[in-house]
Amino acid sequence: MIQDLEFGFLDNQYRPTAPSPQDVVVCVRGKDILVCRADDRSLSLPTWQQVLGWGAGWERWFDEPVQYAFTLQEVRYFLWMGKAGDPADERYAYEPAAGLREPRSMDLCFGLMTAWHLYNWYRVNRYCGNCAQPTVHDGKERMMRCPHCGNLIFPRIAPAVIIGLTHGDKLMLAQSALLARKRYGLLAGFVEIGETAEEAVAREVMEEVGLKVKNIRYYKSQPWGIAGNLSIGYFCDLDGEDAVHLDRSELSLAEWYDRDALPPEAADDGVSLTREMIRIFGEGKEPK
Repeated sequence: MIQDLEFGFLDNQYRPTAPSPQDVVVCVRGKDILVCRADDRSLSLPTWQQVLGWGAGWERWFDEPVQYAFTLQEVRYFLWMGKAGDPADERYAYEPAAGLREPRSMDLCFGLMTAWHLYNWYRVNRYCGNCAQPTVHDGKERMMRCPHCGNLIFPRIAPAVIIGLTHGDKLMLAQSALLARKRYGLLAGFVEIGETAEEAVAREVMEEVGLKVKNIRYYKSQPWGIAGNLSIGYFCDLDGEDAVHLDRSELSLAEWYDRDALPPEAADDGVSLTREMIRIFGEGKEPK
């Protein structure tokens, strides 16, 4: 999956530090991130030295122009804290953050996804939700603090369940009614207030396809920064009748697929927990 790094690790501890010339800077404009693509489609990011040279037109939202994000694979990532302008280097262009899943640059794509998560948290917490006063960054940890009322704001992570619903040698695959691009996935949904992740599995299956489940078992989790989520993967078995009652406001399709006849469009892309779960079911390796 995308967080399975080739070497090293993600050091996400907050460090209030200034960038050096060769540290990379993640620049966001709307829903796009500034990247450079090589001829082989691999990705790279601008350095602090480059961004400083571009200068004009880059509006600041915070006192400091950049914010330290994390260190990934021995590379320090910083966020441009403002509205990103146009680069002076024609090799760079803004691309949709949600589409940055280039296999040749998987580690960097994971960094971009995580940086996107942080950037949006900073952006929406410039002011206190309790008293509407400007917030300031804590000096020791990743936290925004309101100096007026003392409100403390930590990064928000939304838990969501990914559900491999099985019926013998069949797996339920679905397509979202909310996305223009139709792709095969698994049933999924957010954990709601006051319920466990396992209860969310049973509820989402009932809501989306009208089926009961049993033998809910945990598989694996995945940080999914592009949506600010922690995806939690479960497999479960059908309990009772297998006739699907589709919630068409959520799904355009939900059907049973044989283990040895899964659609090639659902093949593991090396990125998402969903695709990995589909693959291991096809290989007969799902937890029993």
